[in-house]
Amino acid sequence: MTDKPLKANERPPAGAEEAAGPAARDAAGPGQACPAPSPQERGVWRKIMDRFADHCRARSLFVLHYCTGCGAIELPPTITSRFDMERVGITPMVTPRQADILLITGYLSIKTLKRVILSYEQMPAPKYVLGFGSCTINGGMYWNSYATVKRLDQYIPTDLFIAGCMPRPEAVQQVLLQLIEDIDSGRANAWRDYYRNYDFYLGNQQALFGPKWNTPTDVIGEAEHYGLAGEGTYGPHTKLLAESGGTPMELARAERPARAITGRRKP
Repeated sequence: MTDKPLKANERPPAGAEEAAGPAARDAAGPGQACPAPSPQERGVWRKIMDRFADHCRARSLFVLHYCTGCGAIELPPTITSRFDMERVGITPMVTPRQADILLITGYLSIKTLKRVILSYEQMPAPKYVLGFGSCTINGGMYWNSYATVKRLDQYIPTDLFIAGCMPRPEAVQQVLLQLIEDIDSGRANAWRDYYRNYDFYLGNQQALFGPKWNTPTDVIGEAEHYGLAGEGTYGPHTKLLAESGGTPMELARAERPARAITGRRKP
């Protein structure tokens, strides 16, 4: 039985393409439907694109320098002409919304840590944190102070630390080059831990700031969006947010009503 030739703009019957086999599909001319890629092919292409994106991202990094302590004085010579980190793609940025790297340049008081967490959560993923000096590792000379934070990595994930008090620009340059290498090779994934173990970090934050601590960022929603939500994302500390009756953004709006209802009249 011979097949009848198809007329213009006429599609083959259902199942005919599968019955013909892959050879017939490869020989199909222009205008024929292309076969959808298999899950294995999609996985390969996704790995290639992620690898290419990491390579490009490692050479274009915006640094948000949160100058909490004396380490900030080491940044100007590191970025500018003497050591010139701009030649490898690292440049300062003044807002967390466009920043890739968060630099904590010294000791952190408990009040300052609140702003650091807020800035970190506003940064787009992937994001990286560098801790300057001994103060971010063990409290440094303020290890016995009730008002300072002893370990930065207990509250936000930290990719690399720079030991010393204070580290020289050469050490800052070396750790930035190490971060570039880690990003390029796909090893700089500490930011994923904040989503996967959010209940752990939130519990440490609530221990300092109180059980009602929250930020306007919906971290759980971001974890679900990135596909990183797991057992460590939810727990007794995130349950407190749910019991409070809304998302952190909704709670912030409820605590800070709009100016329109304050009763003021326009002149």
